[in-house]
Amino acid sequence: MSNPVTLPVPIAAALEAANAGNIEDFLHAFADDGAVDDWGRVFRGHDAIRRWSDGEFIGKQVVLEVTGVRTEGPTTTVSAQVGGNGFNGPSDFAFTVAGDRVTLMRITG
Repeated sequence: MSNPVTLPVPIAAALEAANAGNIEDFLHAFADDGAVDDWGRVFRGHDAIRRWSDGEFIGKQVVLEVTGVRTEGPTTTVSAQVGGNGFNGPSDFAFTVAGDRVTLMRITG
């Protein structure tokens, strides 16, 4: 991930883990009750996030090249060019963080 903007640690950890194909580190970035909202399909908790990721994210060898970051209130949105063996193209990932963990990663566009 090459990005001159400093991201909150849990977000940077999640993105780095995804790019490295490391599901354990990816899950560790999330709170126990954290969630992924993939266009309205919500996967809550580590087991559900793992199943989603295995089929649609890290399991598809996702590569995220950060192209922009913006923060509005408690939400940091990371724009990225997505590559890999699944979806390819631009996408936005809106993260909410509490303490040192991601509570929500919402894929928005």
